[in-house]
Amino acid sequence: MKSVEPVVGLHATHTVLNQPPSLVNYNAFTQDRTLMKCVRREGADWAEARLTGLGALVGSEEVIDWGQAANTSGPVLRTHDRYGQRIDEVTFHPAWHSLLQMSAKHGAHSLSWRQEQPQGNHVARAATFYLCTQAEAGHGCPISMTHAAYPVLRAYPEVTAPWLPLLTTNIYDPGLRPPQEKQGLLCGMGMTEKQGGSDVRANTTQARPVMGEHGEPAYVLTGHKWFCSAPMSDLFLVLAQAPGGLTCFLLPRILPDGTRNNFFLQRLKDKLGNRSNASSEVEFVDAWALRLGEEGRGVRTIIEMVNCTRLDCVLGTSALMRQGVTQAIHHATYREAFGRRLLEQPLMRNVLADMAIESDAATILAFRLARACDRSQSDAHESFIQRMGTAIAKYWVTKRGPQLAAEALECLGGNGYVEESGMPRLYREMPVNSVWEGSGNVICLDVLRSMGKDPQSLDAFLAEIARGRGADQRLDRASARFQQDLVHMMPEEREWQARRLVERMALLWQASLLVQHAPSEVADAFCASRLAEESGHAFGTLPAGVDVEPILNRAWLAL
Repeated sequence: MKSVEPVVGLHATHTVLNQPPSLVNYNAFTQDRTLMKCVRREGADWAEARLTGLGALVGSEEVIDWGQAANTSGPVLRTHDRYGQRIDEVTFHPAWHSLLQMSAKHGAHSLSWRQEQPQGNHVARAATFYLCTQAEAGHGCPISMTHAAYPVLRAYPEVTAPWLPLLTTNIYDPGLRPPQEKQGLLCGMGMTEKQGGSDVRANTTQARPVMGEHGEPAYVLTGHKWFCSAPMSDLFLVLAQAPGGLTCFLLPRILPDGTRNNFFLQRLKDKLGNRSNASSEVEFVDAWALRLGEEGRGVRTIIEMVNCTRLDCVLGTSALMRQGVTQAIHHATYREAFGRRLLEQPLMRNVLADMAIESDAATILAFRLARACDRSQSDAHESFIQRMGTAIAKYWVTKRGPQLAAEALECLGGNGYVEESGMPRLYREMPVNSVWEGSGNVICLDVLRSMGKDPQSLDAFLAEIARGRGADQRLDRASARFQQDLVHMMPEEREWQARRLVERMALLWQASLLVQHAPSEVADAFCASRLAEESGHAFGTLPAGVDVEPILNRAWLAL
Protein backbone atom coordinates (compact mmCIF):
# COMPACT_ATOMS: atom_id res chain seq x y z
CA MET A 1 0.00 0.00 0.00
CA LYS A 2 1.29 3.41 -0.92
CA SER A 3 2.03 5.61 2.12
CA VAL A 4 -0.06 8.73 2.59
CA GLU A 5 1.93 11.94 2.41
CA PRO A 6 1.33 14.35 5.31
CA VAL A 7 -0.85 17.31 4.50
CA VAL A 8 1.11 20.54 4.38
CA GLY A 9 -0.39 23.28 6.58
CA LEU A 10 -2.75 20.88 8.34
CA HIS A 11 -4.10 23.57 10.65
CA ALA A 12 -4.33 26.33 8.07
CA THR A 13 -8.14 26.31 8.26
CA HIS A 14 -8.22 26.64 12.01
CA THR A 15 -7.82 30.39 12.20
CA VAL A 16 -10.49 31.51 14.67
CA LEU A 17 -12.79 34.07 13.13
CA ASN A 18 -16.02 35.75 14.15
CA GLN A 19 -15.92 34.66 17.78
CA PRO A 20 -16.37 37.12 20.68
CA PRO A 21 -13.55 37.65 23.18
CA SER A 22 -13.90 35.95 26.54
CA LEU A 23 -16.13 37.84 28.94
CA VAL A 24 -13.67 38.11 31.83
CA ASN A 25 -12.13 40.82 33.99
CA TYR A 26 -15.13 43.14 34.05
CA ASN A 27 -16.87 44.69 37.05
CA ALA A 28 -20.22 43.04 37.69
CA PHE A 29 -21.32 45.94 39.91
CA THR A 30 -20.28 49.08 38.05
CA GLN A 31 -21.39 47.55 34.72
CA ASP A 32 -24.89 47.02 36.14
CA ARG A 33 -26.61 50.41 36.14
CA THR A 34 -29.89 49.01 37.43
CA LEU A 35 -28.19 47.40 40.43
CA MET A 36 -26.23 50.55 41.25
CA LYS A 37 -29.37 52.68 41.19
CA CYS A 38 -31.24 50.16 43.35
CA VAL A 39 -28.49 50.25 45.96
CA ARG A 40 -28.55 54.06 46.07
CA ARG A 41 -32.33 54.45 45.99
CA GLU A 42 -33.06 51.83 48.62
CA GLY A 43 -30.66 53.25 51.20
CA ALA A 44 -27.33 51.43 50.88
CA ASP A 45 -25.19 53.95 49.00
CA TRP A 46 -22.69 53.63 51.86
CA ALA A 47 -21.84 50.13 50.56
CA GLU A 48 -20.86 51.19 47.02
CA ALA A 49 -17.10 51.00 47.58
CA ARG A 50 -17.22 47.45 48.96
CA LEU A 51 -19.66 46.37 46.23
CA THR A 52 -17.35 47.81 43.58
CA GLY A 53 -14.53 45.69 44.95
CA LEU A 54 -16.72 42.60 45.03
CA GLY A 55 -17.97 43.31 41.50
CA ALA A 56 -14.39 43.27 40.22
CA LEU A 57 -13.80 39.92 41.92
CA VAL A 58 -16.98 38.36 40.54
CA GLY A 59 -16.07 39.41 37.00
CA SER A 60 -12.46 38.29 37.27
CA GLU A 61 -11.17 35.35 35.27
CA GLU A 62 -10.04 33.62 38.46
CA VAL A 63 -13.47 33.65 40.13
CA ILE A 64 -15.23 32.68 36.89
CA ASP A 65 -12.91 29.67 36.76
CA TRP A 66 -13.80 28.83 40.37
CA GLY A 67 -17.45 28.60 39.42
CA GLN A 68 -16.72 26.28 36.53
CA ALA A 69 -14.44 24.05 38.58
CA ALA A 70 -16.86 23.77 41.51
CA ASN A 71 -19.53 22.44 39.16
CA THR A 72 -17.32 20.23 37.00
CA SER A 73 -15.78 18.53 40.04
CA GLY A 74 -18.76 18.30 42.34
CA PRO A 75 -19.08 17.14 45.96
CA VAL A 76 -18.23 13.56 46.90
CA LEU A 77 -19.76 11.66 49.82
CA ARG A 78 -17.49 9.71 52.17
CA THR A 79 -19.58 7.68 54.59
CA HIS A 80 -16.66 5.73 56.12
CA ASP A 81 -12.94 6.14 56.59
CA ARG A 82 -10.36 3.58 55.50
CA TYR A 83 -10.81 1.66 58.75
CA GLY A 84 -14.56 1.30 58.41
CA GLN A 85 -15.42 4.00 60.91
CA ARG A 86 -18.49 6.09 60.08
CA ILE A 87 -17.47 9.69 59.27
CA ASP A 88 -20.35 11.07 57.11
CA GLU A 89 -18.37 13.78 55.37
CA VAL A 90 -18.56 15.49 51.99
CA THR A 91 -15.41 16.59 50.19
CA PHE A 92 -15.41 19.51 47.75
CA HIS A 93 -13.15 20.92 45.06
CA PRO A 94 -10.95 23.72 46.45
CA ALA A 95 -12.89 26.19 44.28
CA TRP A 96 -15.99 25.59 46.41
CA HIS A 97 -14.12 26.72 49.52
CA SER A 98 -12.71 29.73 47.68
CA LEU A 99 -16.21 30.83 46.69
CA LEU A 100 -17.53 30.47 50.23
CA GLN A 101 -14.54 32.34 51.60
CA MET A 102 -15.22 35.20 49.17
CA SER A 103 -18.92 35.40 50.05
CA ALA A 104 -18.33 35.17 53.80
CA LYS A 105 -15.59 37.81 53.69
CA HIS A 106 -18.03 40.25 52.05
CA GLY A 107 -20.86 39.44 54.48
CA ALA A 108 -23.26 37.72 52.08
CA HIS A 109 -24.47 35.63 55.04
CA SER A 110 -24.34 38.26 57.78
CA LEU A 111 -24.46 41.87 56.59
CA SER A 112 -28.19 42.23 57.34
CA TRP A 113 -27.64 41.44 61.01
CA ARG A 114 -24.38 43.24 61.76
CA GLN A 115 -26.08 46.67 61.78
CA GLU A 116 -23.02 48.41 60.40
CA GLN A 117 -25.13 51.40 59.31
CA PRO A 118 -28.40 52.91 60.55
CA GLN A 119 -30.16 51.99 57.30
CA GLY A 120 -29.83 49.82 54.24
CA ASN A 121 -28.19 46.76 55.80
CA HIS A 122 -30.59 44.33 54.12
CA VAL A 123 -30.19 46.15 50.81
CA ALA A 124 -26.39 46.04 51.01
CA ARG A 125 -26.51 42.37 51.84
CA ALA A 126 -28.97 41.75 48.99
CA ALA A 127 -26.57 43.37 46.53
CA THR A 128 -23.71 41.28 47.92
CA PHE A 129 -25.70 38.06 47.51
CA TYR A 130 -26.81 39.15 44.02
CA LEU A 131 -23.19 39.59 42.92
CA CYS A 132 -21.90 36.40 44.55
CA THR A 133 -24.66 34.39 42.87
CA GLN A 134 -23.36 35.49 39.48
CA ALA A 135 -19.99 34.01 40.36
CA GLU A 136 -21.58 30.63 41.13
CA ALA A 137 -25.09 29.96 42.34
CA GLY A 138 -24.72 26.65 44.19
CA HIS A 139 -22.53 27.97 46.99
CA GLY A 140 -25.28 30.50 47.73
CA CYS A 141 -27.30 27.73 49.42
CA PRO A 142 -25.34 27.57 52.72
CA ILE A 143 -24.84 31.35 52.54
CA SER A 144 -28.58 31.92 52.18
CA MET A 145 -29.56 29.43 54.89
CA THR A 146 -27.08 30.88 57.37
CA HIS A 147 -28.40 34.37 56.70
CA ALA A 148 -32.01 33.22 57.08
CA ALA A 149 -31.42 31.14 60.21
CA TYR A 150 -29.93 33.97 62.24
CA PRO A 151 -33.16 35.86 63.11
CA VAL A 152 -34.76 32.57 64.20
CA LEU A 153 -31.83 31.69 66.44
CA ARG A 154 -31.56 35.24 67.75
CA ALA A 155 -35.10 35.01 69.12
CA TYR A 156 -34.00 32.29 71.60
CA PRO A 157 -30.71 33.55 73.09
CA GLU A 158 -31.11 31.44 76.21
CA VAL A 159 -30.54 28.40 73.94
CA THR A 160 -28.46 29.74 71.07
CA ALA A 161 -26.11 32.27 72.76
CA PRO A 162 -22.93 30.13 72.37
CA TRP A 163 -23.36 30.01 68.58
CA LEU A 164 -24.81 33.43 67.69
CA PRO A 165 -21.58 35.48 67.48
CA LEU A 166 -19.92 32.90 65.23
CA LEU A 167 -22.78 33.05 62.69
CA THR A 168 -22.06 36.70 61.88
CA THR A 169 -18.28 36.70 61.57
CA ASN A 170 -16.94 37.26 58.06
CA ILE A 171 -14.77 34.18 58.29
CA TYR A 172 -15.39 30.90 56.48
CA ASP A 173 -13.98 28.09 58.62
CA PRO A 174 -14.69 24.69 57.02
CA GLY A 175 -14.42 21.27 58.62
CA LEU A 176 -16.29 19.39 61.33
CA ARG A 177 -14.90 20.61 64.64
CA PRO A 178 -16.41 21.77 67.95
CA PRO A 179 -17.97 25.22 67.40
CA GLN A 180 -15.93 26.74 70.21
CA GLU A 181 -12.79 25.93 68.20
CA LYS A 182 -14.00 27.66 65.01
CA GLN A 183 -13.94 31.28 63.86
CA GLY A 184 -17.17 31.13 61.85
CA LEU A 185 -20.19 28.86 61.50
CA LEU A 186 -22.67 27.96 58.77
CA CYS A 187 -26.26 26.81 59.31
CA GLY A 188 -28.44 24.52 57.20
CA MET A 189 -31.94 23.18 57.59
CA GLY A 190 -33.88 19.95 57.37
CA MET A 191 -37.63 20.17 56.87
CA THR A 192 -38.56 18.12 53.80
CA GLU A 193 -39.42 14.44 54.17
CA LYS A 194 -40.24 11.90 51.49
CA GLN A 195 -43.91 11.57 52.39
CA GLY A 196 -44.57 15.28 52.86
CA GLY A 197 -42.56 17.59 50.63
CA SER A 198 -44.02 21.06 51.06
CA ASP A 199 -46.54 19.65 53.53
CA VAL A 200 -44.14 19.76 56.45
CA ARG A 201 -46.93 19.00 58.92
CA ALA A 202 -46.81 15.45 57.56
CA ASN A 203 -43.28 15.04 58.96
CA THR A 204 -42.71 11.81 60.85
CA THR A 205 -39.30 12.46 62.46
CA GLN A 206 -39.82 11.96 66.18
CA ALA A 207 -38.39 14.10 68.98
CA ARG A 208 -38.12 12.64 72.47
CA PRO A 209 -37.33 14.90 75.45
CA VAL A 210 -34.26 14.00 77.50
CA MET A 211 -32.73 15.48 80.60
CA GLY A 212 -30.34 18.32 79.76
CA GLU A 213 -27.24 18.71 81.90
CA HIS A 214 -28.01 22.34 82.71
CA GLY A 215 -31.78 22.36 82.37
CA GLU A 216 -31.71 23.14 78.62
CA PRO A 217 -34.64 21.93 76.45
CA ALA A 218 -32.80 18.90 75.05
CA TYR A 219 -34.31 16.19 72.84
CA VAL A 220 -33.14 13.28 70.72
CA LEU A 221 -34.44 13.05 67.15
CA THR A 222 -34.99 9.92 65.08
CA GLY A 223 -36.14 10.05 61.47
CA HIS A 224 -35.25 10.66 57.85
CA LYS A 225 -34.94 13.91 55.90
CA TRP A 226 -35.40 13.65 52.13
CA PHE A 227 -33.57 16.90 51.33
CA CYS A 228 -30.87 18.37 53.52
CA SER A 229 -28.66 20.80 51.63
CA ALA A 230 -25.14 21.78 52.67
CA PRO A 231 -24.75 18.84 55.11
CA MET A 232 -21.25 19.96 56.11
CA SER A 233 -22.76 22.96 57.90
CA ASP A 234 -22.17 23.29 61.63
CA LEU A 235 -25.79 23.72 62.74
CA PHE A 236 -29.22 22.81 61.37
CA LEU A 237 -32.74 23.99 61.95
CA VAL A 238 -34.90 20.87 61.90
CA LEU A 239 -38.61 20.15 62.22
CA ALA A 240 -39.74 17.07 64.13
CA GLN A 241 -42.79 15.75 65.96
CA ALA A 242 -42.45 16.33 69.71
CA PRO A 243 -45.10 15.12 72.19
CA GLY A 244 -46.86 18.48 71.76
CA GLY A 245 -46.76 18.47 67.94
CA LEU A 246 -44.49 19.70 65.16
CA THR A 247 -41.61 21.61 66.74
CA CYS A 248 -38.46 23.44 65.63
CA PHE A 249 -35.04 22.27 66.85
CA LEU A 250 -31.41 23.35 66.62
CA LEU A 251 -29.25 20.34 65.79
CA PRO A 252 -25.42 20.64 65.78
CA ARG A 253 -23.20 18.36 63.69
CA ILE A 254 -20.59 18.32 66.49
CA LEU A 255 -21.80 18.01 70.08
CA PRO A 256 -20.58 20.29 72.88
CA ASP A 257 -18.21 17.54 74.11
CA GLY A 258 -16.55 17.33 70.67
CA THR A 259 -18.13 14.04 69.55
CA ARG A 260 -20.12 13.70 66.34
CA ASN A 261 -23.89 13.82 66.49
CA ASN A 262 -25.91 10.88 65.18
CA PHE A 263 -26.34 12.57 61.80
CA PHE A 264 -25.87 10.02 59.03
CA LEU A 265 -25.59 10.85 55.32
CA GLN A 266 -27.31 8.20 53.22
CA ARG A 267 -26.60 9.61 49.76
CA LEU A 268 -26.13 12.82 47.78
CA LYS A 269 -28.84 13.82 45.32
CA ASP A 270 -27.96 13.71 41.63
CA LYS A 271 -29.64 16.98 40.65
CA LEU A 272 -30.52 18.77 37.44
CA GLY A 273 -28.53 21.84 38.47
CA ASN A 274 -27.04 23.37 41.62
CA ARG A 275 -24.41 20.67 41.21
CA SER A 276 -21.64 22.30 43.23
CA ASN A 277 -23.84 22.16 46.32
CA ALA A 278 -24.25 18.88 48.19
CA SER A 279 -27.92 18.05 48.76
CA SER A 280 -28.32 14.90 50.79
CA GLU A 281 -30.63 12.43 52.43
CA VAL A 282 -30.03 12.31 56.17
CA GLU A 283 -30.86 9.80 58.86
CA PHE A 284 -31.14 10.82 62.52
CA VAL A 285 -30.81 8.11 65.15
CA ASP A 286 -31.23 9.67 68.59
CA ALA A 287 -29.53 12.82 67.31
CA TRP A 288 -29.16 15.39 70.07
CA ALA A 289 -30.94 18.73 69.54
CA LEU A 290 -32.28 21.73 71.44
CA ARG A 291 -35.86 22.93 71.19
CA LEU A 292 -36.54 26.42 69.82
CA GLY A 293 -39.89 27.82 70.86
CA GLU A 294 -42.83 25.89 72.19
CA GLU A 295 -43.77 22.36 71.24
CA GLY A 296 -46.34 22.31 68.45
CA ARG A 297 -45.33 25.73 67.06
CA GLY A 298 -42.54 24.62 64.75
CA VAL A 299 -43.86 26.22 61.57
CA ARG A 300 -44.49 29.53 63.32
CA THR A 301 -40.95 29.41 64.76
CA ILE A 302 -39.20 28.73 61.48
CA ILE A 303 -41.38 30.90 59.21
CA GLU A 304 -39.01 33.89 59.28
CA MET A 305 -36.27 31.69 57.88
CA VAL A 306 -38.61 30.64 55.08
CA ASN A 307 -39.40 34.26 54.21
CA CYS A 308 -35.72 35.18 54.09
CA THR A 309 -34.82 32.29 51.83
CA ARG A 310 -37.76 33.08 49.55
CA LEU A 311 -36.36 36.56 49.06
CA ASP A 312 -33.03 34.97 48.17
CA CYS A 313 -34.85 32.92 45.52
CA VAL A 314 -35.95 36.22 43.98
CA LEU A 315 -32.50 37.76 44.31
CA GLY A 316 -30.76 34.66 43.01
CA THR A 317 -33.00 34.38 39.97
CA SER A 318 -32.63 38.09 39.26
CA ALA A 319 -28.85 37.70 39.44
CA LEU A 320 -28.89 34.78 37.01
CA MET A 321 -31.17 36.74 34.68
CA ARG A 322 -28.64 39.55 34.73
CA GLN A 323 -25.86 37.11 33.92
CA GLY A 324 -27.86 35.69 31.01
CA VAL A 325 -28.52 39.15 29.55
CA THR A 326 -24.85 40.09 30.01
CA GLN A 327 -23.64 37.00 28.17
CA ALA A 328 -26.16 37.41 25.36
CA ILE A 329 -25.46 41.08 24.69
CA HIS A 330 -21.70 40.54 24.92
CA HIS A 331 -21.94 37.78 22.32
CA ALA A 332 -24.18 39.83 20.02
CA THR A 333 -21.82 42.79 20.25
CA TYR A 334 -19.02 40.88 18.50
CA ARG A 335 -20.66 38.08 16.53
CA GLU A 336 -21.54 38.71 12.87
CA ALA A 337 -24.11 36.98 10.65
CA PHE A 338 -25.40 37.85 7.22
CA GLY A 339 -23.06 40.80 6.91
CA ARG A 340 -23.92 42.56 10.16
CA ARG A 341 -23.22 42.23 13.85
CA LEU A 342 -26.03 40.46 15.67
CA LEU A 343 -26.49 43.53 17.83
CA GLU A 344 -27.37 45.55 14.72
CA GLN A 345 -30.10 43.20 13.49
CA PRO A 346 -33.66 44.32 14.33
CA LEU A 347 -35.05 40.99 15.51
CA MET A 348 -32.05 40.27 17.71
CA ARG A 349 -32.31 43.77 19.16
CA ASN A 350 -35.94 43.03 19.99
CA VAL A 351 -34.95 39.83 21.82
CA LEU A 352 -32.08 41.39 23.73
CA ALA A 353 -34.05 44.47 24.76
CA ASP A 354 -36.98 42.31 25.87
CA MET A 355 -34.70 40.24 28.09
CA ALA A 356 -33.05 43.37 29.48
CA ILE A 357 -36.48 44.75 30.43
CA GLU A 358 -37.34 41.49 32.20
CA SER A 359 -34.05 41.57 34.09
CA ASP A 360 -34.59 45.19 35.16
CA ALA A 361 -38.12 44.46 36.37
CA ALA A 362 -36.97 41.46 38.42
CA THR A 363 -34.06 43.33 39.99
CA ILE A 364 -36.03 46.45 40.91
CA LEU A 365 -38.74 44.30 42.51
CA ALA A 366 -36.17 42.25 44.46
CA PHE A 367 -34.57 45.36 45.92
CA ARG A 368 -37.93 46.87 46.78
CA LEU A 369 -38.42 43.79 48.95
CA ALA A 370 -34.96 44.20 50.48
CA ARG A 371 -35.96 47.73 51.53
CA ALA A 372 -39.12 46.30 53.09
CA CYS A 373 -36.92 43.95 55.17
CA ASP A 374 -34.97 46.95 56.45
CA ARG A 375 -38.12 48.78 57.52
CA SER A 376 -40.58 46.03 58.43
CA GLN A 377 -39.96 46.22 62.19
CA SER A 378 -41.05 49.86 62.43
CA ASP A 379 -43.51 50.25 59.53
CA ALA A 380 -46.72 48.22 59.25
CA HIS A 381 -47.03 48.78 55.49
CA GLU A 382 -43.49 47.49 54.94
CA SER A 383 -44.23 44.47 57.12
CA PHE A 384 -47.19 43.49 54.95
CA ILE A 385 -45.13 44.04 51.82
CA GLN A 386 -42.31 41.90 53.15
CA ARG A 387 -44.62 38.97 53.86
CA MET A 388 -47.09 38.83 50.98
CA GLY A 389 -44.93 40.73 48.50
CA THR A 390 -42.10 38.23 48.83
CA ALA A 391 -44.45 35.40 47.88
CA ILE A 392 -45.78 37.33 44.86
CA ALA A 393 -42.28 38.09 43.62
CA LYS A 394 -40.98 34.60 44.36
CA TYR A 395 -43.70 33.01 42.25
CA TRP A 396 -43.38 35.21 39.17
CA VAL A 397 -39.66 35.99 38.99
CA THR A 398 -38.65 32.35 39.42
CA LYS A 399 -41.14 31.34 36.71
CA ARG A 400 -39.64 33.83 34.26
CA GLY A 401 -36.06 32.85 35.03
CA PRO A 402 -35.92 29.55 33.08
CA GLN A 403 -37.57 31.18 30.07
CA LEU A 404 -35.02 33.97 30.00
CA ALA A 405 -32.11 31.55 30.46
CA ALA A 406 -33.30 29.45 27.51
CA GLU A 407 -33.58 32.55 25.32
CA ALA A 408 -30.16 33.85 26.39
CA LEU A 409 -28.64 30.47 25.56
CA GLU A 410 -30.28 30.57 22.14
CA CYS A 411 -28.75 34.00 21.45
CA LEU A 412 -25.37 32.26 21.45
CA GLY A 413 -26.65 29.59 19.06
CA GLY A 414 -24.74 26.32 19.12
CA ASN A 415 -22.00 27.96 21.18
CA GLY A 416 -24.53 28.45 23.97
CA TYR A 417 -25.39 24.75 24.00
CA VAL A 418 -21.80 23.81 24.78
CA GLU A 419 -20.87 23.36 28.44
CA GLU A 420 -17.75 25.52 28.36
CA SER A 421 -19.86 28.56 27.45
CA GLY A 422 -21.43 28.43 30.92
CA MET A 423 -24.93 28.84 29.49
CA PRO A 424 -26.06 25.23 30.11
CA ARG A 425 -25.10 25.63 33.77
CA LEU A 426 -27.07 28.87 33.92
CA TYR A 427 -30.08 27.15 32.33
CA ARG A 428 -29.95 24.16 34.68
CA GLU A 429 -29.61 26.42 37.70
CA MET A 430 -32.78 28.43 37.10
CA PRO A 431 -35.54 25.96 38.14
CA VAL A 432 -34.19 25.36 41.65
CA ASN A 433 -35.40 28.74 42.89
CA SER A 434 -38.95 27.96 41.75
CA VAL A 435 -38.90 24.64 43.62
CA TRP A 436 -36.99 25.70 46.75
CA GLU A 437 -38.99 27.05 49.70
CA GLY A 438 -42.36 26.25 48.17
CA SER A 439 -43.14 25.42 44.56
CA GLY A 440 -45.49 27.56 42.48
CA ASN A 441 -48.77 26.19 43.79
CA VAL A 442 -47.70 26.48 47.42
CA ILE A 443 -46.56 30.07 46.91
CA CYS A 444 -49.78 31.13 45.20
CA LEU A 445 -51.87 29.54 47.94
CA ASP A 446 -49.78 31.45 50.49
CA VAL A 447 -50.72 34.69 48.73
CA LEU A 448 -54.41 33.76 48.89
CA ARG A 449 -54.02 32.83 52.54
CA SER A 450 -52.42 36.18 53.32
CA MET A 451 -55.22 38.09 51.62
CA GLY A 452 -57.88 36.05 53.41
CA LYS A 453 -56.25 36.10 56.83
CA ASP A 454 -55.38 39.79 56.84
CA PRO A 455 -57.14 42.10 54.35
CA GLN A 456 -54.56 44.77 55.17
CA SER A 457 -52.07 42.75 53.12
CA LEU A 458 -54.13 43.37 50.00
CA ASP A 459 -54.59 47.02 50.95
CA ALA A 460 -50.81 47.38 51.25
CA PHE A 461 -50.30 45.78 47.85
CA LEU A 462 -52.88 48.04 46.18
CA ALA A 463 -51.20 51.05 47.80
CA GLU A 464 -47.94 49.97 46.19
CA ILE A 465 -49.58 49.85 42.76
CA ALA A 466 -51.25 53.20 43.33
CA ARG A 467 -47.83 54.85 43.66
CA GLY A 468 -47.48 54.52 39.88
CA ARG A 469 -50.97 55.84 39.14
CA GLY A 470 -51.15 58.41 36.36
CA ALA A 471 -47.74 57.61 34.88
CA ASP A 472 -49.03 55.19 32.23
CA GLN A 473 -52.60 54.68 31.04
CA ARG A 474 -52.01 50.98 30.37
CA LEU A 475 -50.98 50.47 33.98
CA ASP A 476 -54.01 52.42 35.23
CA ARG A 477 -56.39 50.36 33.07
CA ALA A 478 -54.80 47.04 34.04
CA SER A 479 -54.94 47.97 37.72
CA ALA A 480 -58.61 48.93 37.49
CA ARG A 481 -59.44 45.64 35.70
CA PHE A 482 -57.59 43.63 38.32
CA GLN A 483 -59.41 45.24 41.22
CA GLN A 484 -62.76 44.84 39.49
CA ASP A 485 -62.11 41.17 38.71
CA LEU A 486 -61.00 40.56 42.29
CA VAL A 487 -64.23 42.00 43.66
CA HIS A 488 -66.39 39.83 41.39
CA MET A 489 -64.37 36.64 41.80
CA MET A 490 -66.18 34.10 43.96
CA PRO A 491 -64.13 32.66 46.86
CA GLU A 492 -64.29 29.17 45.37
CA GLU A 493 -62.83 30.51 42.11
CA ARG A 494 -59.75 32.03 43.69
CA GLU A 495 -57.83 28.81 44.24
CA TRP A 496 -58.50 27.67 40.67
CA GLN A 497 -57.33 31.06 39.38
CA ALA A 498 -54.52 31.54 41.92
CA ARG A 499 -51.63 31.38 39.47
CA ARG A 500 -53.24 33.83 37.08
CA LEU A 501 -54.12 36.10 39.98
CA VAL A 502 -50.57 36.20 41.39
CA GLU A 503 -49.08 36.65 37.92
CA ARG A 504 -51.23 39.74 37.38
CA MET A 505 -50.26 41.09 40.78
CA ALA A 506 -46.56 40.67 39.99
CA LEU A 507 -46.84 42.35 36.60
CA LEU A 508 -48.77 45.29 38.01
CA TRP A 509 -46.22 45.72 40.79
CA GLN A 510 -43.27 45.54 38.42
CA ALA A 511 -44.93 48.06 36.10
CA SER A 512 -45.62 50.44 38.98
CA LEU A 513 -42.01 50.26 40.14
CA LEU A 514 -40.67 50.77 36.64
CA VAL A 515 -42.76 53.87 35.91
CA GLN A 516 -41.48 55.31 39.18
CA HIS A 517 -37.81 54.36 39.01
CA ALA A 518 -36.71 53.17 35.56
CA PRO A 519 -35.95 55.23 32.45
CA SER A 520 -39.10 56.01 30.50
CA GLU A 521 -38.04 53.77 27.59
CA VAL A 522 -37.87 50.72 29.89
CA ALA A 523 -41.17 51.46 31.64
CA ASP A 524 -42.94 52.17 28.36
CA ALA A 525 -41.70 48.96 26.76
CA PHE A 526 -42.69 46.91 29.81
CA CYS A 527 -46.23 48.28 29.90
CA ALA A 528 -46.62 47.91 26.13
CA SER A 529 -45.44 44.29 26.12
CA ARG A 530 -46.69 42.95 29.48
CA LEU A 531 -49.93 44.82 30.20
CA ALA A 532 -51.44 45.20 26.74
CA GLU A 533 -54.30 42.84 25.94
CA GLU A 534 -52.56 41.48 22.83
CA SER A 535 -49.03 41.12 24.10
CA GLY A 536 -46.64 38.40 22.91
CA HIS A 537 -45.55 35.46 25.01
CA ALA A 538 -41.98 34.73 23.88
CA PHE A 539 -39.08 37.09 24.38
CA GLY A 540 -38.52 39.23 21.30
CA THR A 541 -42.15 40.23 20.82
CA LEU A 542 -41.86 43.89 21.77
CA PRO A 543 -44.38 45.89 19.72
CA ALA A 544 -43.45 48.33 16.98
CA GLY A 545 -42.37 51.75 18.14
CA VAL A 546 -40.34 50.67 21.19
CA ASP A 547 -37.08 52.58 21.38
CA VAL A 548 -34.59 49.81 22.13
CA GLU A 549 -31.37 51.80 21.67
CA PRO A 550 -31.29 53.33 25.18
CA ILE A 551 -32.48 50.04 26.67
CA LEU A 552 -29.56 48.13 25.16
CA ASN A 553 -27.06 50.87 25.96
CA ARG A 554 -28.18 50.82 29.57
CA ALA A 555 -28.10 47.05 29.84
CA TRP A 556 -24.46 46.54 28.94
CA LEU A 557 -21.45 48.74 28.31
CA ALA A 558 -19.39 46.88 25.72
CA LEU A 559 -15.87 46.08 26.92
